[in-house]
Amino acid sequence: MNLSLALATAALLSAEPSSTLPAGHPVIPPGTQASPARPGASALPEGHPPTEGVAPSINPEQLPPGHPPMSGTGRAPPSAEDLLRQLDSTEGLADREKTFEIAASLGRLYYVNGRNTEALTYLQQALARAKPTRELFLAQRKKLGKAAVPTAEAAGCGFTVNMPVEAMGAAAEARAKKGDAAGAAACARAALAPVLDVAVMQANAHYLSSDNAKALAAYDAVLEVEPRHEDALYSRAALLFETKGDDVAALKEAGAGFEALVAAHPDSFRASMAKRMVALVDETVKAGGRKKLLASRAEDRRIRLSQAPAAAAPDAPRPLSQEMVDAVKNTERTPELEQGLAKLVEEGEELLAKGNYQEALANYTRVVPFQPENGRAKAGMAWALVGLERPMAARVWGVAVQSDPLSVEKLGDTLMEKGDEKGAKALWSKLAADAPEYPNKASLQAKLK
Repeated sequence: MNLSLALATAALLSAEPSSTLPAGHPVIPPGTQASPARPGASALPEGHPPTEGVAPSINPEQLPPGHPPMSGTGRAPPSAEDLLRQLDSTEGLADREKTFEIAASLGRLYYVNGRNTEALTYLQQALARAKPTRELFLAQRKKLGKAAVPTAEAAGCGFTVNMPVEAMGAAAEARAKKGDAAGAAACARAALAPVLDVAVMQANAHYLSSDNAKALAAYDAVLEVEPRHEDALYSRAALLFETKGDDVAALKEAGAGFEALVAAHPDSFRASMAKRMVALVDETVKAGGRKKLLASRAEDRRIRLSQAPAAAAPDAPRPLSQEMVDAVKNTERTPELEQGLAKLVEEGEELLAKGNYQEALANYTRVVPFQPENGRAKAGMAWALVGLERPMAARVWGVAVQSDPLSVEKLGDTLMEKGDEKGAKALWSKLAADAPEYPNKASLQAKLK
């Protein structure tokens, strides 16, 4: 049993209240746990960089034509859902010319609300507006050779808070035309600070859209400008570890990325996790890849169990460290993150209806540790384990049936609605057999006719 499933099983069996993790964040490498949320973080997915100064929130002057007024009406400002409905109904919005700030604001609004396809459209538009400044910086830095790029203050760029990115880029370009490579590089780098955060957001959106190649390229683009960028370093290394676990060269790159993060940001909340990942990467490299490592561990476990017949079943959950438990309990809960977890549950039900039990189980193991009382998640996880015929299935199914049999019955309704009549009837039959005192047993019998 991997750590994610062990954590989910332990949480379900103990049913202790806990907090939430976001839908798929940035990368949580297999065999590890999520890092605690950054203190003070709010609506962004776990591991997302802080966005202070990235792009101002949408204001009345930046809203599309026809948007409801924000002031002078005596009404509260529109909610995110109101804004999204208005934006969705604005014809031709995606094709309109926008400043970096407006495109970035739109992209972020869609991103934090789980609308990654639309988010990518606007984030790409924002990055396109900043492309000349990016190219200018790379060219001027190359001219400097081994000399360090000075700070914006040292170069006297004179930028103010919330100064538009394109205005800062124009100032850097003026320096370059005068032959001031150091000043141009310094001012261009300062202009790119909010751009890099938008680029990381784009990379995360690609990852959440299951486009790992584009996500990796986007993280690389950030590191080309700023090799010490914390979020890009960690996310790129974690993505390599997750998706290229049997490519030893890629694993070594991942290990170097985690080491670079620790060296550049030793006080970061990610540093302790990065150190553990360095050790795990080293172990995986020495084994020749993840598959070989898992095979070796399985063989070691088989030998130990054969030597100790009374040992626990091989699929029993591992004991959880206090650090792991605290990380789950201390993860910040936001409406956006809970929406992400709800989406994972819905996707899990779709996967169950198609008979994709392993993929469904992966979804539920990301939800249950943080919402152990979620009846839909408990029922879905139990049915996925039953479908996979896992040794732990009987125990987890028993917990789901005893604690929330109605959610189990409703899962059968969901499977039926999604076209899985055979699965629905199998679930109802098992529920009827395993819960003889179930008050709704008559309804089950009616459904089974």
